[in-house]
Amino acid sequence: MDKILIKNGHIFSPSNRIDDKLDILIVEDRIEKIGENILDNEAKVIDASGLTIFPGFIDLHTHLREPGFEYKEDINSGSRAAAAGGFTTVLAMPNTNPPIDTPETVEYILKRSDEVGLAKILPIGAITKERAGEELADLRLMAELGAVAFSDDGDWVANSSVMRRALEYVPDFPIVSHAEDKTLSLKGVMNESPLSYKLGIKGIPSEAEEIAIARDVLLAKLTNGRLHIAHVSSRGSVEIIAQAKSKNLRVTAEVTPHHLLFTEEELKTYDPIFKVNPPLRTEEDRKALIQALKDGIIDCIATDHAPHASFEKEFDLNQAPFGILELEVAFSSLYTHLVLKNELDIRTLIMAMSYMPAKIFGFDRIGEIREGYLADLSIWNLNEKWTVRNLKSKSRNTPFWGKELQGKIKYTIIGGKLIDVDEL
Repeated sequence: MDKILIKNGHIFSPSNRIDDKLDILIVEDRIEKIGENILDNEAKVIDASGLTIFPGFIDLHTHLREPGFEYKEDINSGSRAAAAGGFTTVLAMPNTNPPIDTPETVEYILKRSDEVGLAKILPIGAITKERAGEELADLRLMAELGAVAFSDDGDWVANSSVMRRALEYVPDFPIVSHAEDKTLSLKGVMNESPLSYKLGIKGIPSEAEEIAIARDVLLAKLTNGRLHIAHVSSRGSVEIIAQAKSKNLRVTAEVTPHHLLFTEEELKTYDPIFKVNPPLRTEEDRKALIQALKDGIIDCIATDHAPHASFEKEFDLNQAPFGILELEVAFSSLYTHLVLKNELDIRTLIMAMSYMPAKIFGFDRIGEIREGYLADLSIWNLNEKWTVRNLKSKSRNTPFWGKELQGKIKYTIIGGKLIDVDEL
């Protein structure tokens, strides 16, 4: 029987109000006991003195690129990157080639996750066949075989009738909306604003997102379906989501680390590293997103980890692809630049990266540190600084490359499997 005993660590699991120096005994894949001075002569002992133990992070929005774009990332490298960032469960988005739009591709993702044996990779199936927005994929069969949600991420389901049917067809599964009216955003590169005009860059108005969210919220009201809004970026979007929640609609939302940390001002240098979709918006929007996270209007933080090969991000701003690398730097960057600067409290951050993703997607016995729960943990030295280099991802399209961050991960435990991150 495999046992791990973590001694002398400070456990921080805010959802069940644990904030104390305690030991954790793990037996096989479960947390057997939490308490003071636990002894077990059969257990492998980890001395966590000076370290902080969080629930394993859960990412509801990850691009692992497999199948079809393995030169950017694959399930092996993405799983290693996830473990190196404290993530124990990640959801793979379906904009692959072929897309995850059949039972066979759902089974393929789950099989590859089992083969790699690191972070648990759960597939999000496409809403429509080929992600073309015209005909529903076989949502029920994909759900039966392991898809945990559905999305045409990268594209908005513009056909209202199709989106309605999706919300009705699998009412107990989240339908994840990439809210973007492309008749407004087409060929845009950054936020549409006085700055975009000054720089001579084609802009994407926030209304492209807000109009799409408003339509989807109305459909959620009509169907009583479960709607999840991906990567919220604007104050106007927050206001629409707040109104939906005030009416007790089944609407949830996520925000990315980069929309919490950066604004359109980064594009002044025309650096494609900051080209993301939806685009970085204004400081007013950034502050509104942080406040919405504190207020519970936005439920969780999801990375939208979008790796690209180095040569792709070396194109000019108009030609470079959208996307930013996040898994390995998400926590440390938010801790360094928001928590330590008193813009966000550590409780909100950990809740948004662990308990809330589990709660809103209905994942059982993960997201908090509790006896009987799956042993999914991330163990950090919050005082240690590190320089972002030599990442586990195949790609390096992060603005933090070569920069110093505070908060260094030491171990990730996934279903009772101990991973020394330095040895990954």
